[in-house]
Amino acid sequence: MRKKIVAGNWKMNTNLQSGIALASQINKLVKNLPDDSKTGIVIAPPFLHLSSVQGAIDNEKICLASQNCAAYPKGAYTGEISAKMLQSAGVKAVIIGHSERRAYFGETDETLSTKVDLCLENNLKPIFCCGEQLAERQSGNYFNIVQNQLLKGLFGLSPENFERVIIAYEPVWAIGTGVTASAEQAQEMHKFIRAIIADKYGSLIADDTTILYGGSCKPSNAKELFSQPDVDGGLIGGASLKAEDFIEIVKAI
Repeated sequence: MRKKIVAGNWKMNTNLQSGIALASQINKLVKNLPDDSKTGIVIAPPFLHLSSVQGAIDNEKICLASQNCAAYPKGAYTGEISAKMLQSAGVKAVIIGHSERRAYFGETDETLSTKVDLCLENNLKPIFCCGEQLAERQSGNYFNIVQNQLLKGLFGLSPENFERVIIAYEPVWAIGTGVTASAEQAQEMHKFIRAIIADKYGSLIADDTTILYGGSCKPSNAKELFSQPDVDGGLIGGASLKAEDFIEIVKAI
C-alpha cells in the first residue's frame, strides 16, 4: 500500500531562529498525533537551517528534506550544495524540479534528471515536481507537458530506482495565486500520471507510487483533495509556515 505523505516546503522564509522555533512547534504537535497515524511528515527548511532543524525534531517521526541540490557531485561550484553534503547533514529527501526552480533558475528536464540520479546515489529520496503553467492549462496541452517532464526527468530510471521516487503534481497556475485546482482537476491529473507510470513500469509500481498535490493546499480544502483516490497527500507551501495549519492538513488524510 502506497505511503500517504504531507510535505512542507518553507521556501525562502524564516530566519534561523524562527525556523528552529517553527520546527520545534511542529515537532511538539506531531507528538500529539494518534499513535496509529500512518501519514509520513516531511519538512523542507532553507539550506541554512538544516543542521539546526535536524536537532530540533524527532527524526523517526519527521523526515528532513532539502528544497534543492546541486547537479554536480562536488567541485568548484561556488554557492552550490551537493547531495552528499545534504546526506551528511541528516537530510533524507530532496525536492527536485519545483516550478520555481524551473521558472526562475532555468532548470531543464535534463538537469533535473541528473539531480535525481545524484540523490539516489546518496540514498536521498527525490520528491520530483511536475506541472503545467497557466497558458499550457488553457491551451489544453497540460497532459503532454506533464508527460514530457516525467519522461525526460524520471523515466530513464530502472524500476528499482523509480520505486524510491515521490512525485508531486504542481498546477503552477494554482501556486501563490489564491486559485486552487478543484479536487476533480487534481484527481484527473494524478490518475493520468499513475496511468503513464503503469505504461512504463507496470501497474504494481504505479499503484505503489506516492503522488502528492502541490497547489495551494490548506486546511479548508485538504480533506476534499485528499479524498480523491489518486491523491496521496500534499506538498504544502504557505500553510506549512504555520505549525497548527500544517498539522491540520496532516490530520486531513
